[in-house]
Amino acid sequence: MNNSQQRGASERSQVRRAELIATGRKLFADTSYDALSMDDIAKQAGVAKGLIYYYFKSKRGYYLAIVEDSVAELVARAAGEPDLPNAERVRRTIDGYLYYAEHHQAAYRTIVTGGVGSDAEVLAIRDAVREELVATIAEGAYGRRAVPPLARLALVGWLSGVEGTTLEWIGALVADTDAGAGADAEAEADAGMDGDMESAARQPDRDRLGALLVRQLRATLTVIGEFVPECPPPPLPEGAFEPTDDLAPVTGSP
Repeated sequence: MNNSQQRGASERSQVRRAELIATGRKLFADTSYDALSMDDIAKQAGVAKGLIYYYFKSKRGYYLAIVEDSVAELVARAAGEPDLPNAERVRRTIDGYLYYAEHHQAAYRTIVTGGVGSDAEVLAIRDAVREELVATIAEGAYGRRAVPPLARLALVGWLSGVEGTTLEWIGALVADTDAGAGADAEAEADAGMDGDMESAARQPDRDRLGALLVRQLRATLTVIGEFVPECPPPPLPEGAFEPTDDLAPVTGSP
């Protein structure tokens, strides 16, 4: 086999592996890990079971590859566009993070909660993505990825809050969708629910939640500056971290 043939075979192999991972992401989004057998996976993927073993060695290896692929996509989306001004990069980081969670809910839950039981390798992947996201936020805020321990702890605390908030949000989005599918608009009107009550009952969209999380980050950066003098709140251009027409505050002005 010449070099051109080898490259072609390698590219086809990478494409096939990526296709199997894409199939696995869909399968594990709808079915628990324990409920899926390799026979089920092979049948859904339309391939021989041996091919999955060839690429991933085992069901667990397949699952870990899916988690790693999901993590890579999350980090890439959150850390994209590094040439933007720092304040805008932070805003885009948060929006990219929420976009991923909204559109890949099962994968996001796996990443944040650690996946199957207390799988040490999945937990290690989760911890790695947290470290990368904290470093990305630090770079956007301070222009460097490494910060003193107390500043890092504060950013980890903020990110932990983001994770909990995001899990609650995507869970409520599912509930809203399910409720909306079975709701009777005329009965709702008869019940006297006015526009304000309807608005209060709906979950915030991604832009509005993003505005809230940006505001919380801004407060965290201010507190960090009080406790860690070498990490003063970054000088922000006028309007930075402030809501725009697309990122309106949740309730009025601060």
